[in-house]
Amino acid sequence: ANVELIGQVQIGGAYVTTFVRGDVGSVRAAVEAGAQAATANGELVSSHVIPRPEAGVLEAFLGK
Repeated sequence: ANVELIGQVQIGGAYVTTFVRGDVGSVRAAVEAGAQAATANGELVSSHVIPRPEAGVLEAFLGK
């Protein structure tokens, strides 16, 4: 799958938000795989995919 890690934000405590990009199907597959791995370790809080986000979304979170 062609998925690119574009950033992570520490949001407090041990919580981290991770941002990836790529085609929607590949991103969904990558997020699902990561969610399964985190769940197996008891560390998943939530996962969410935003298909085709507005341009300002990444800038708001990552300053890019």
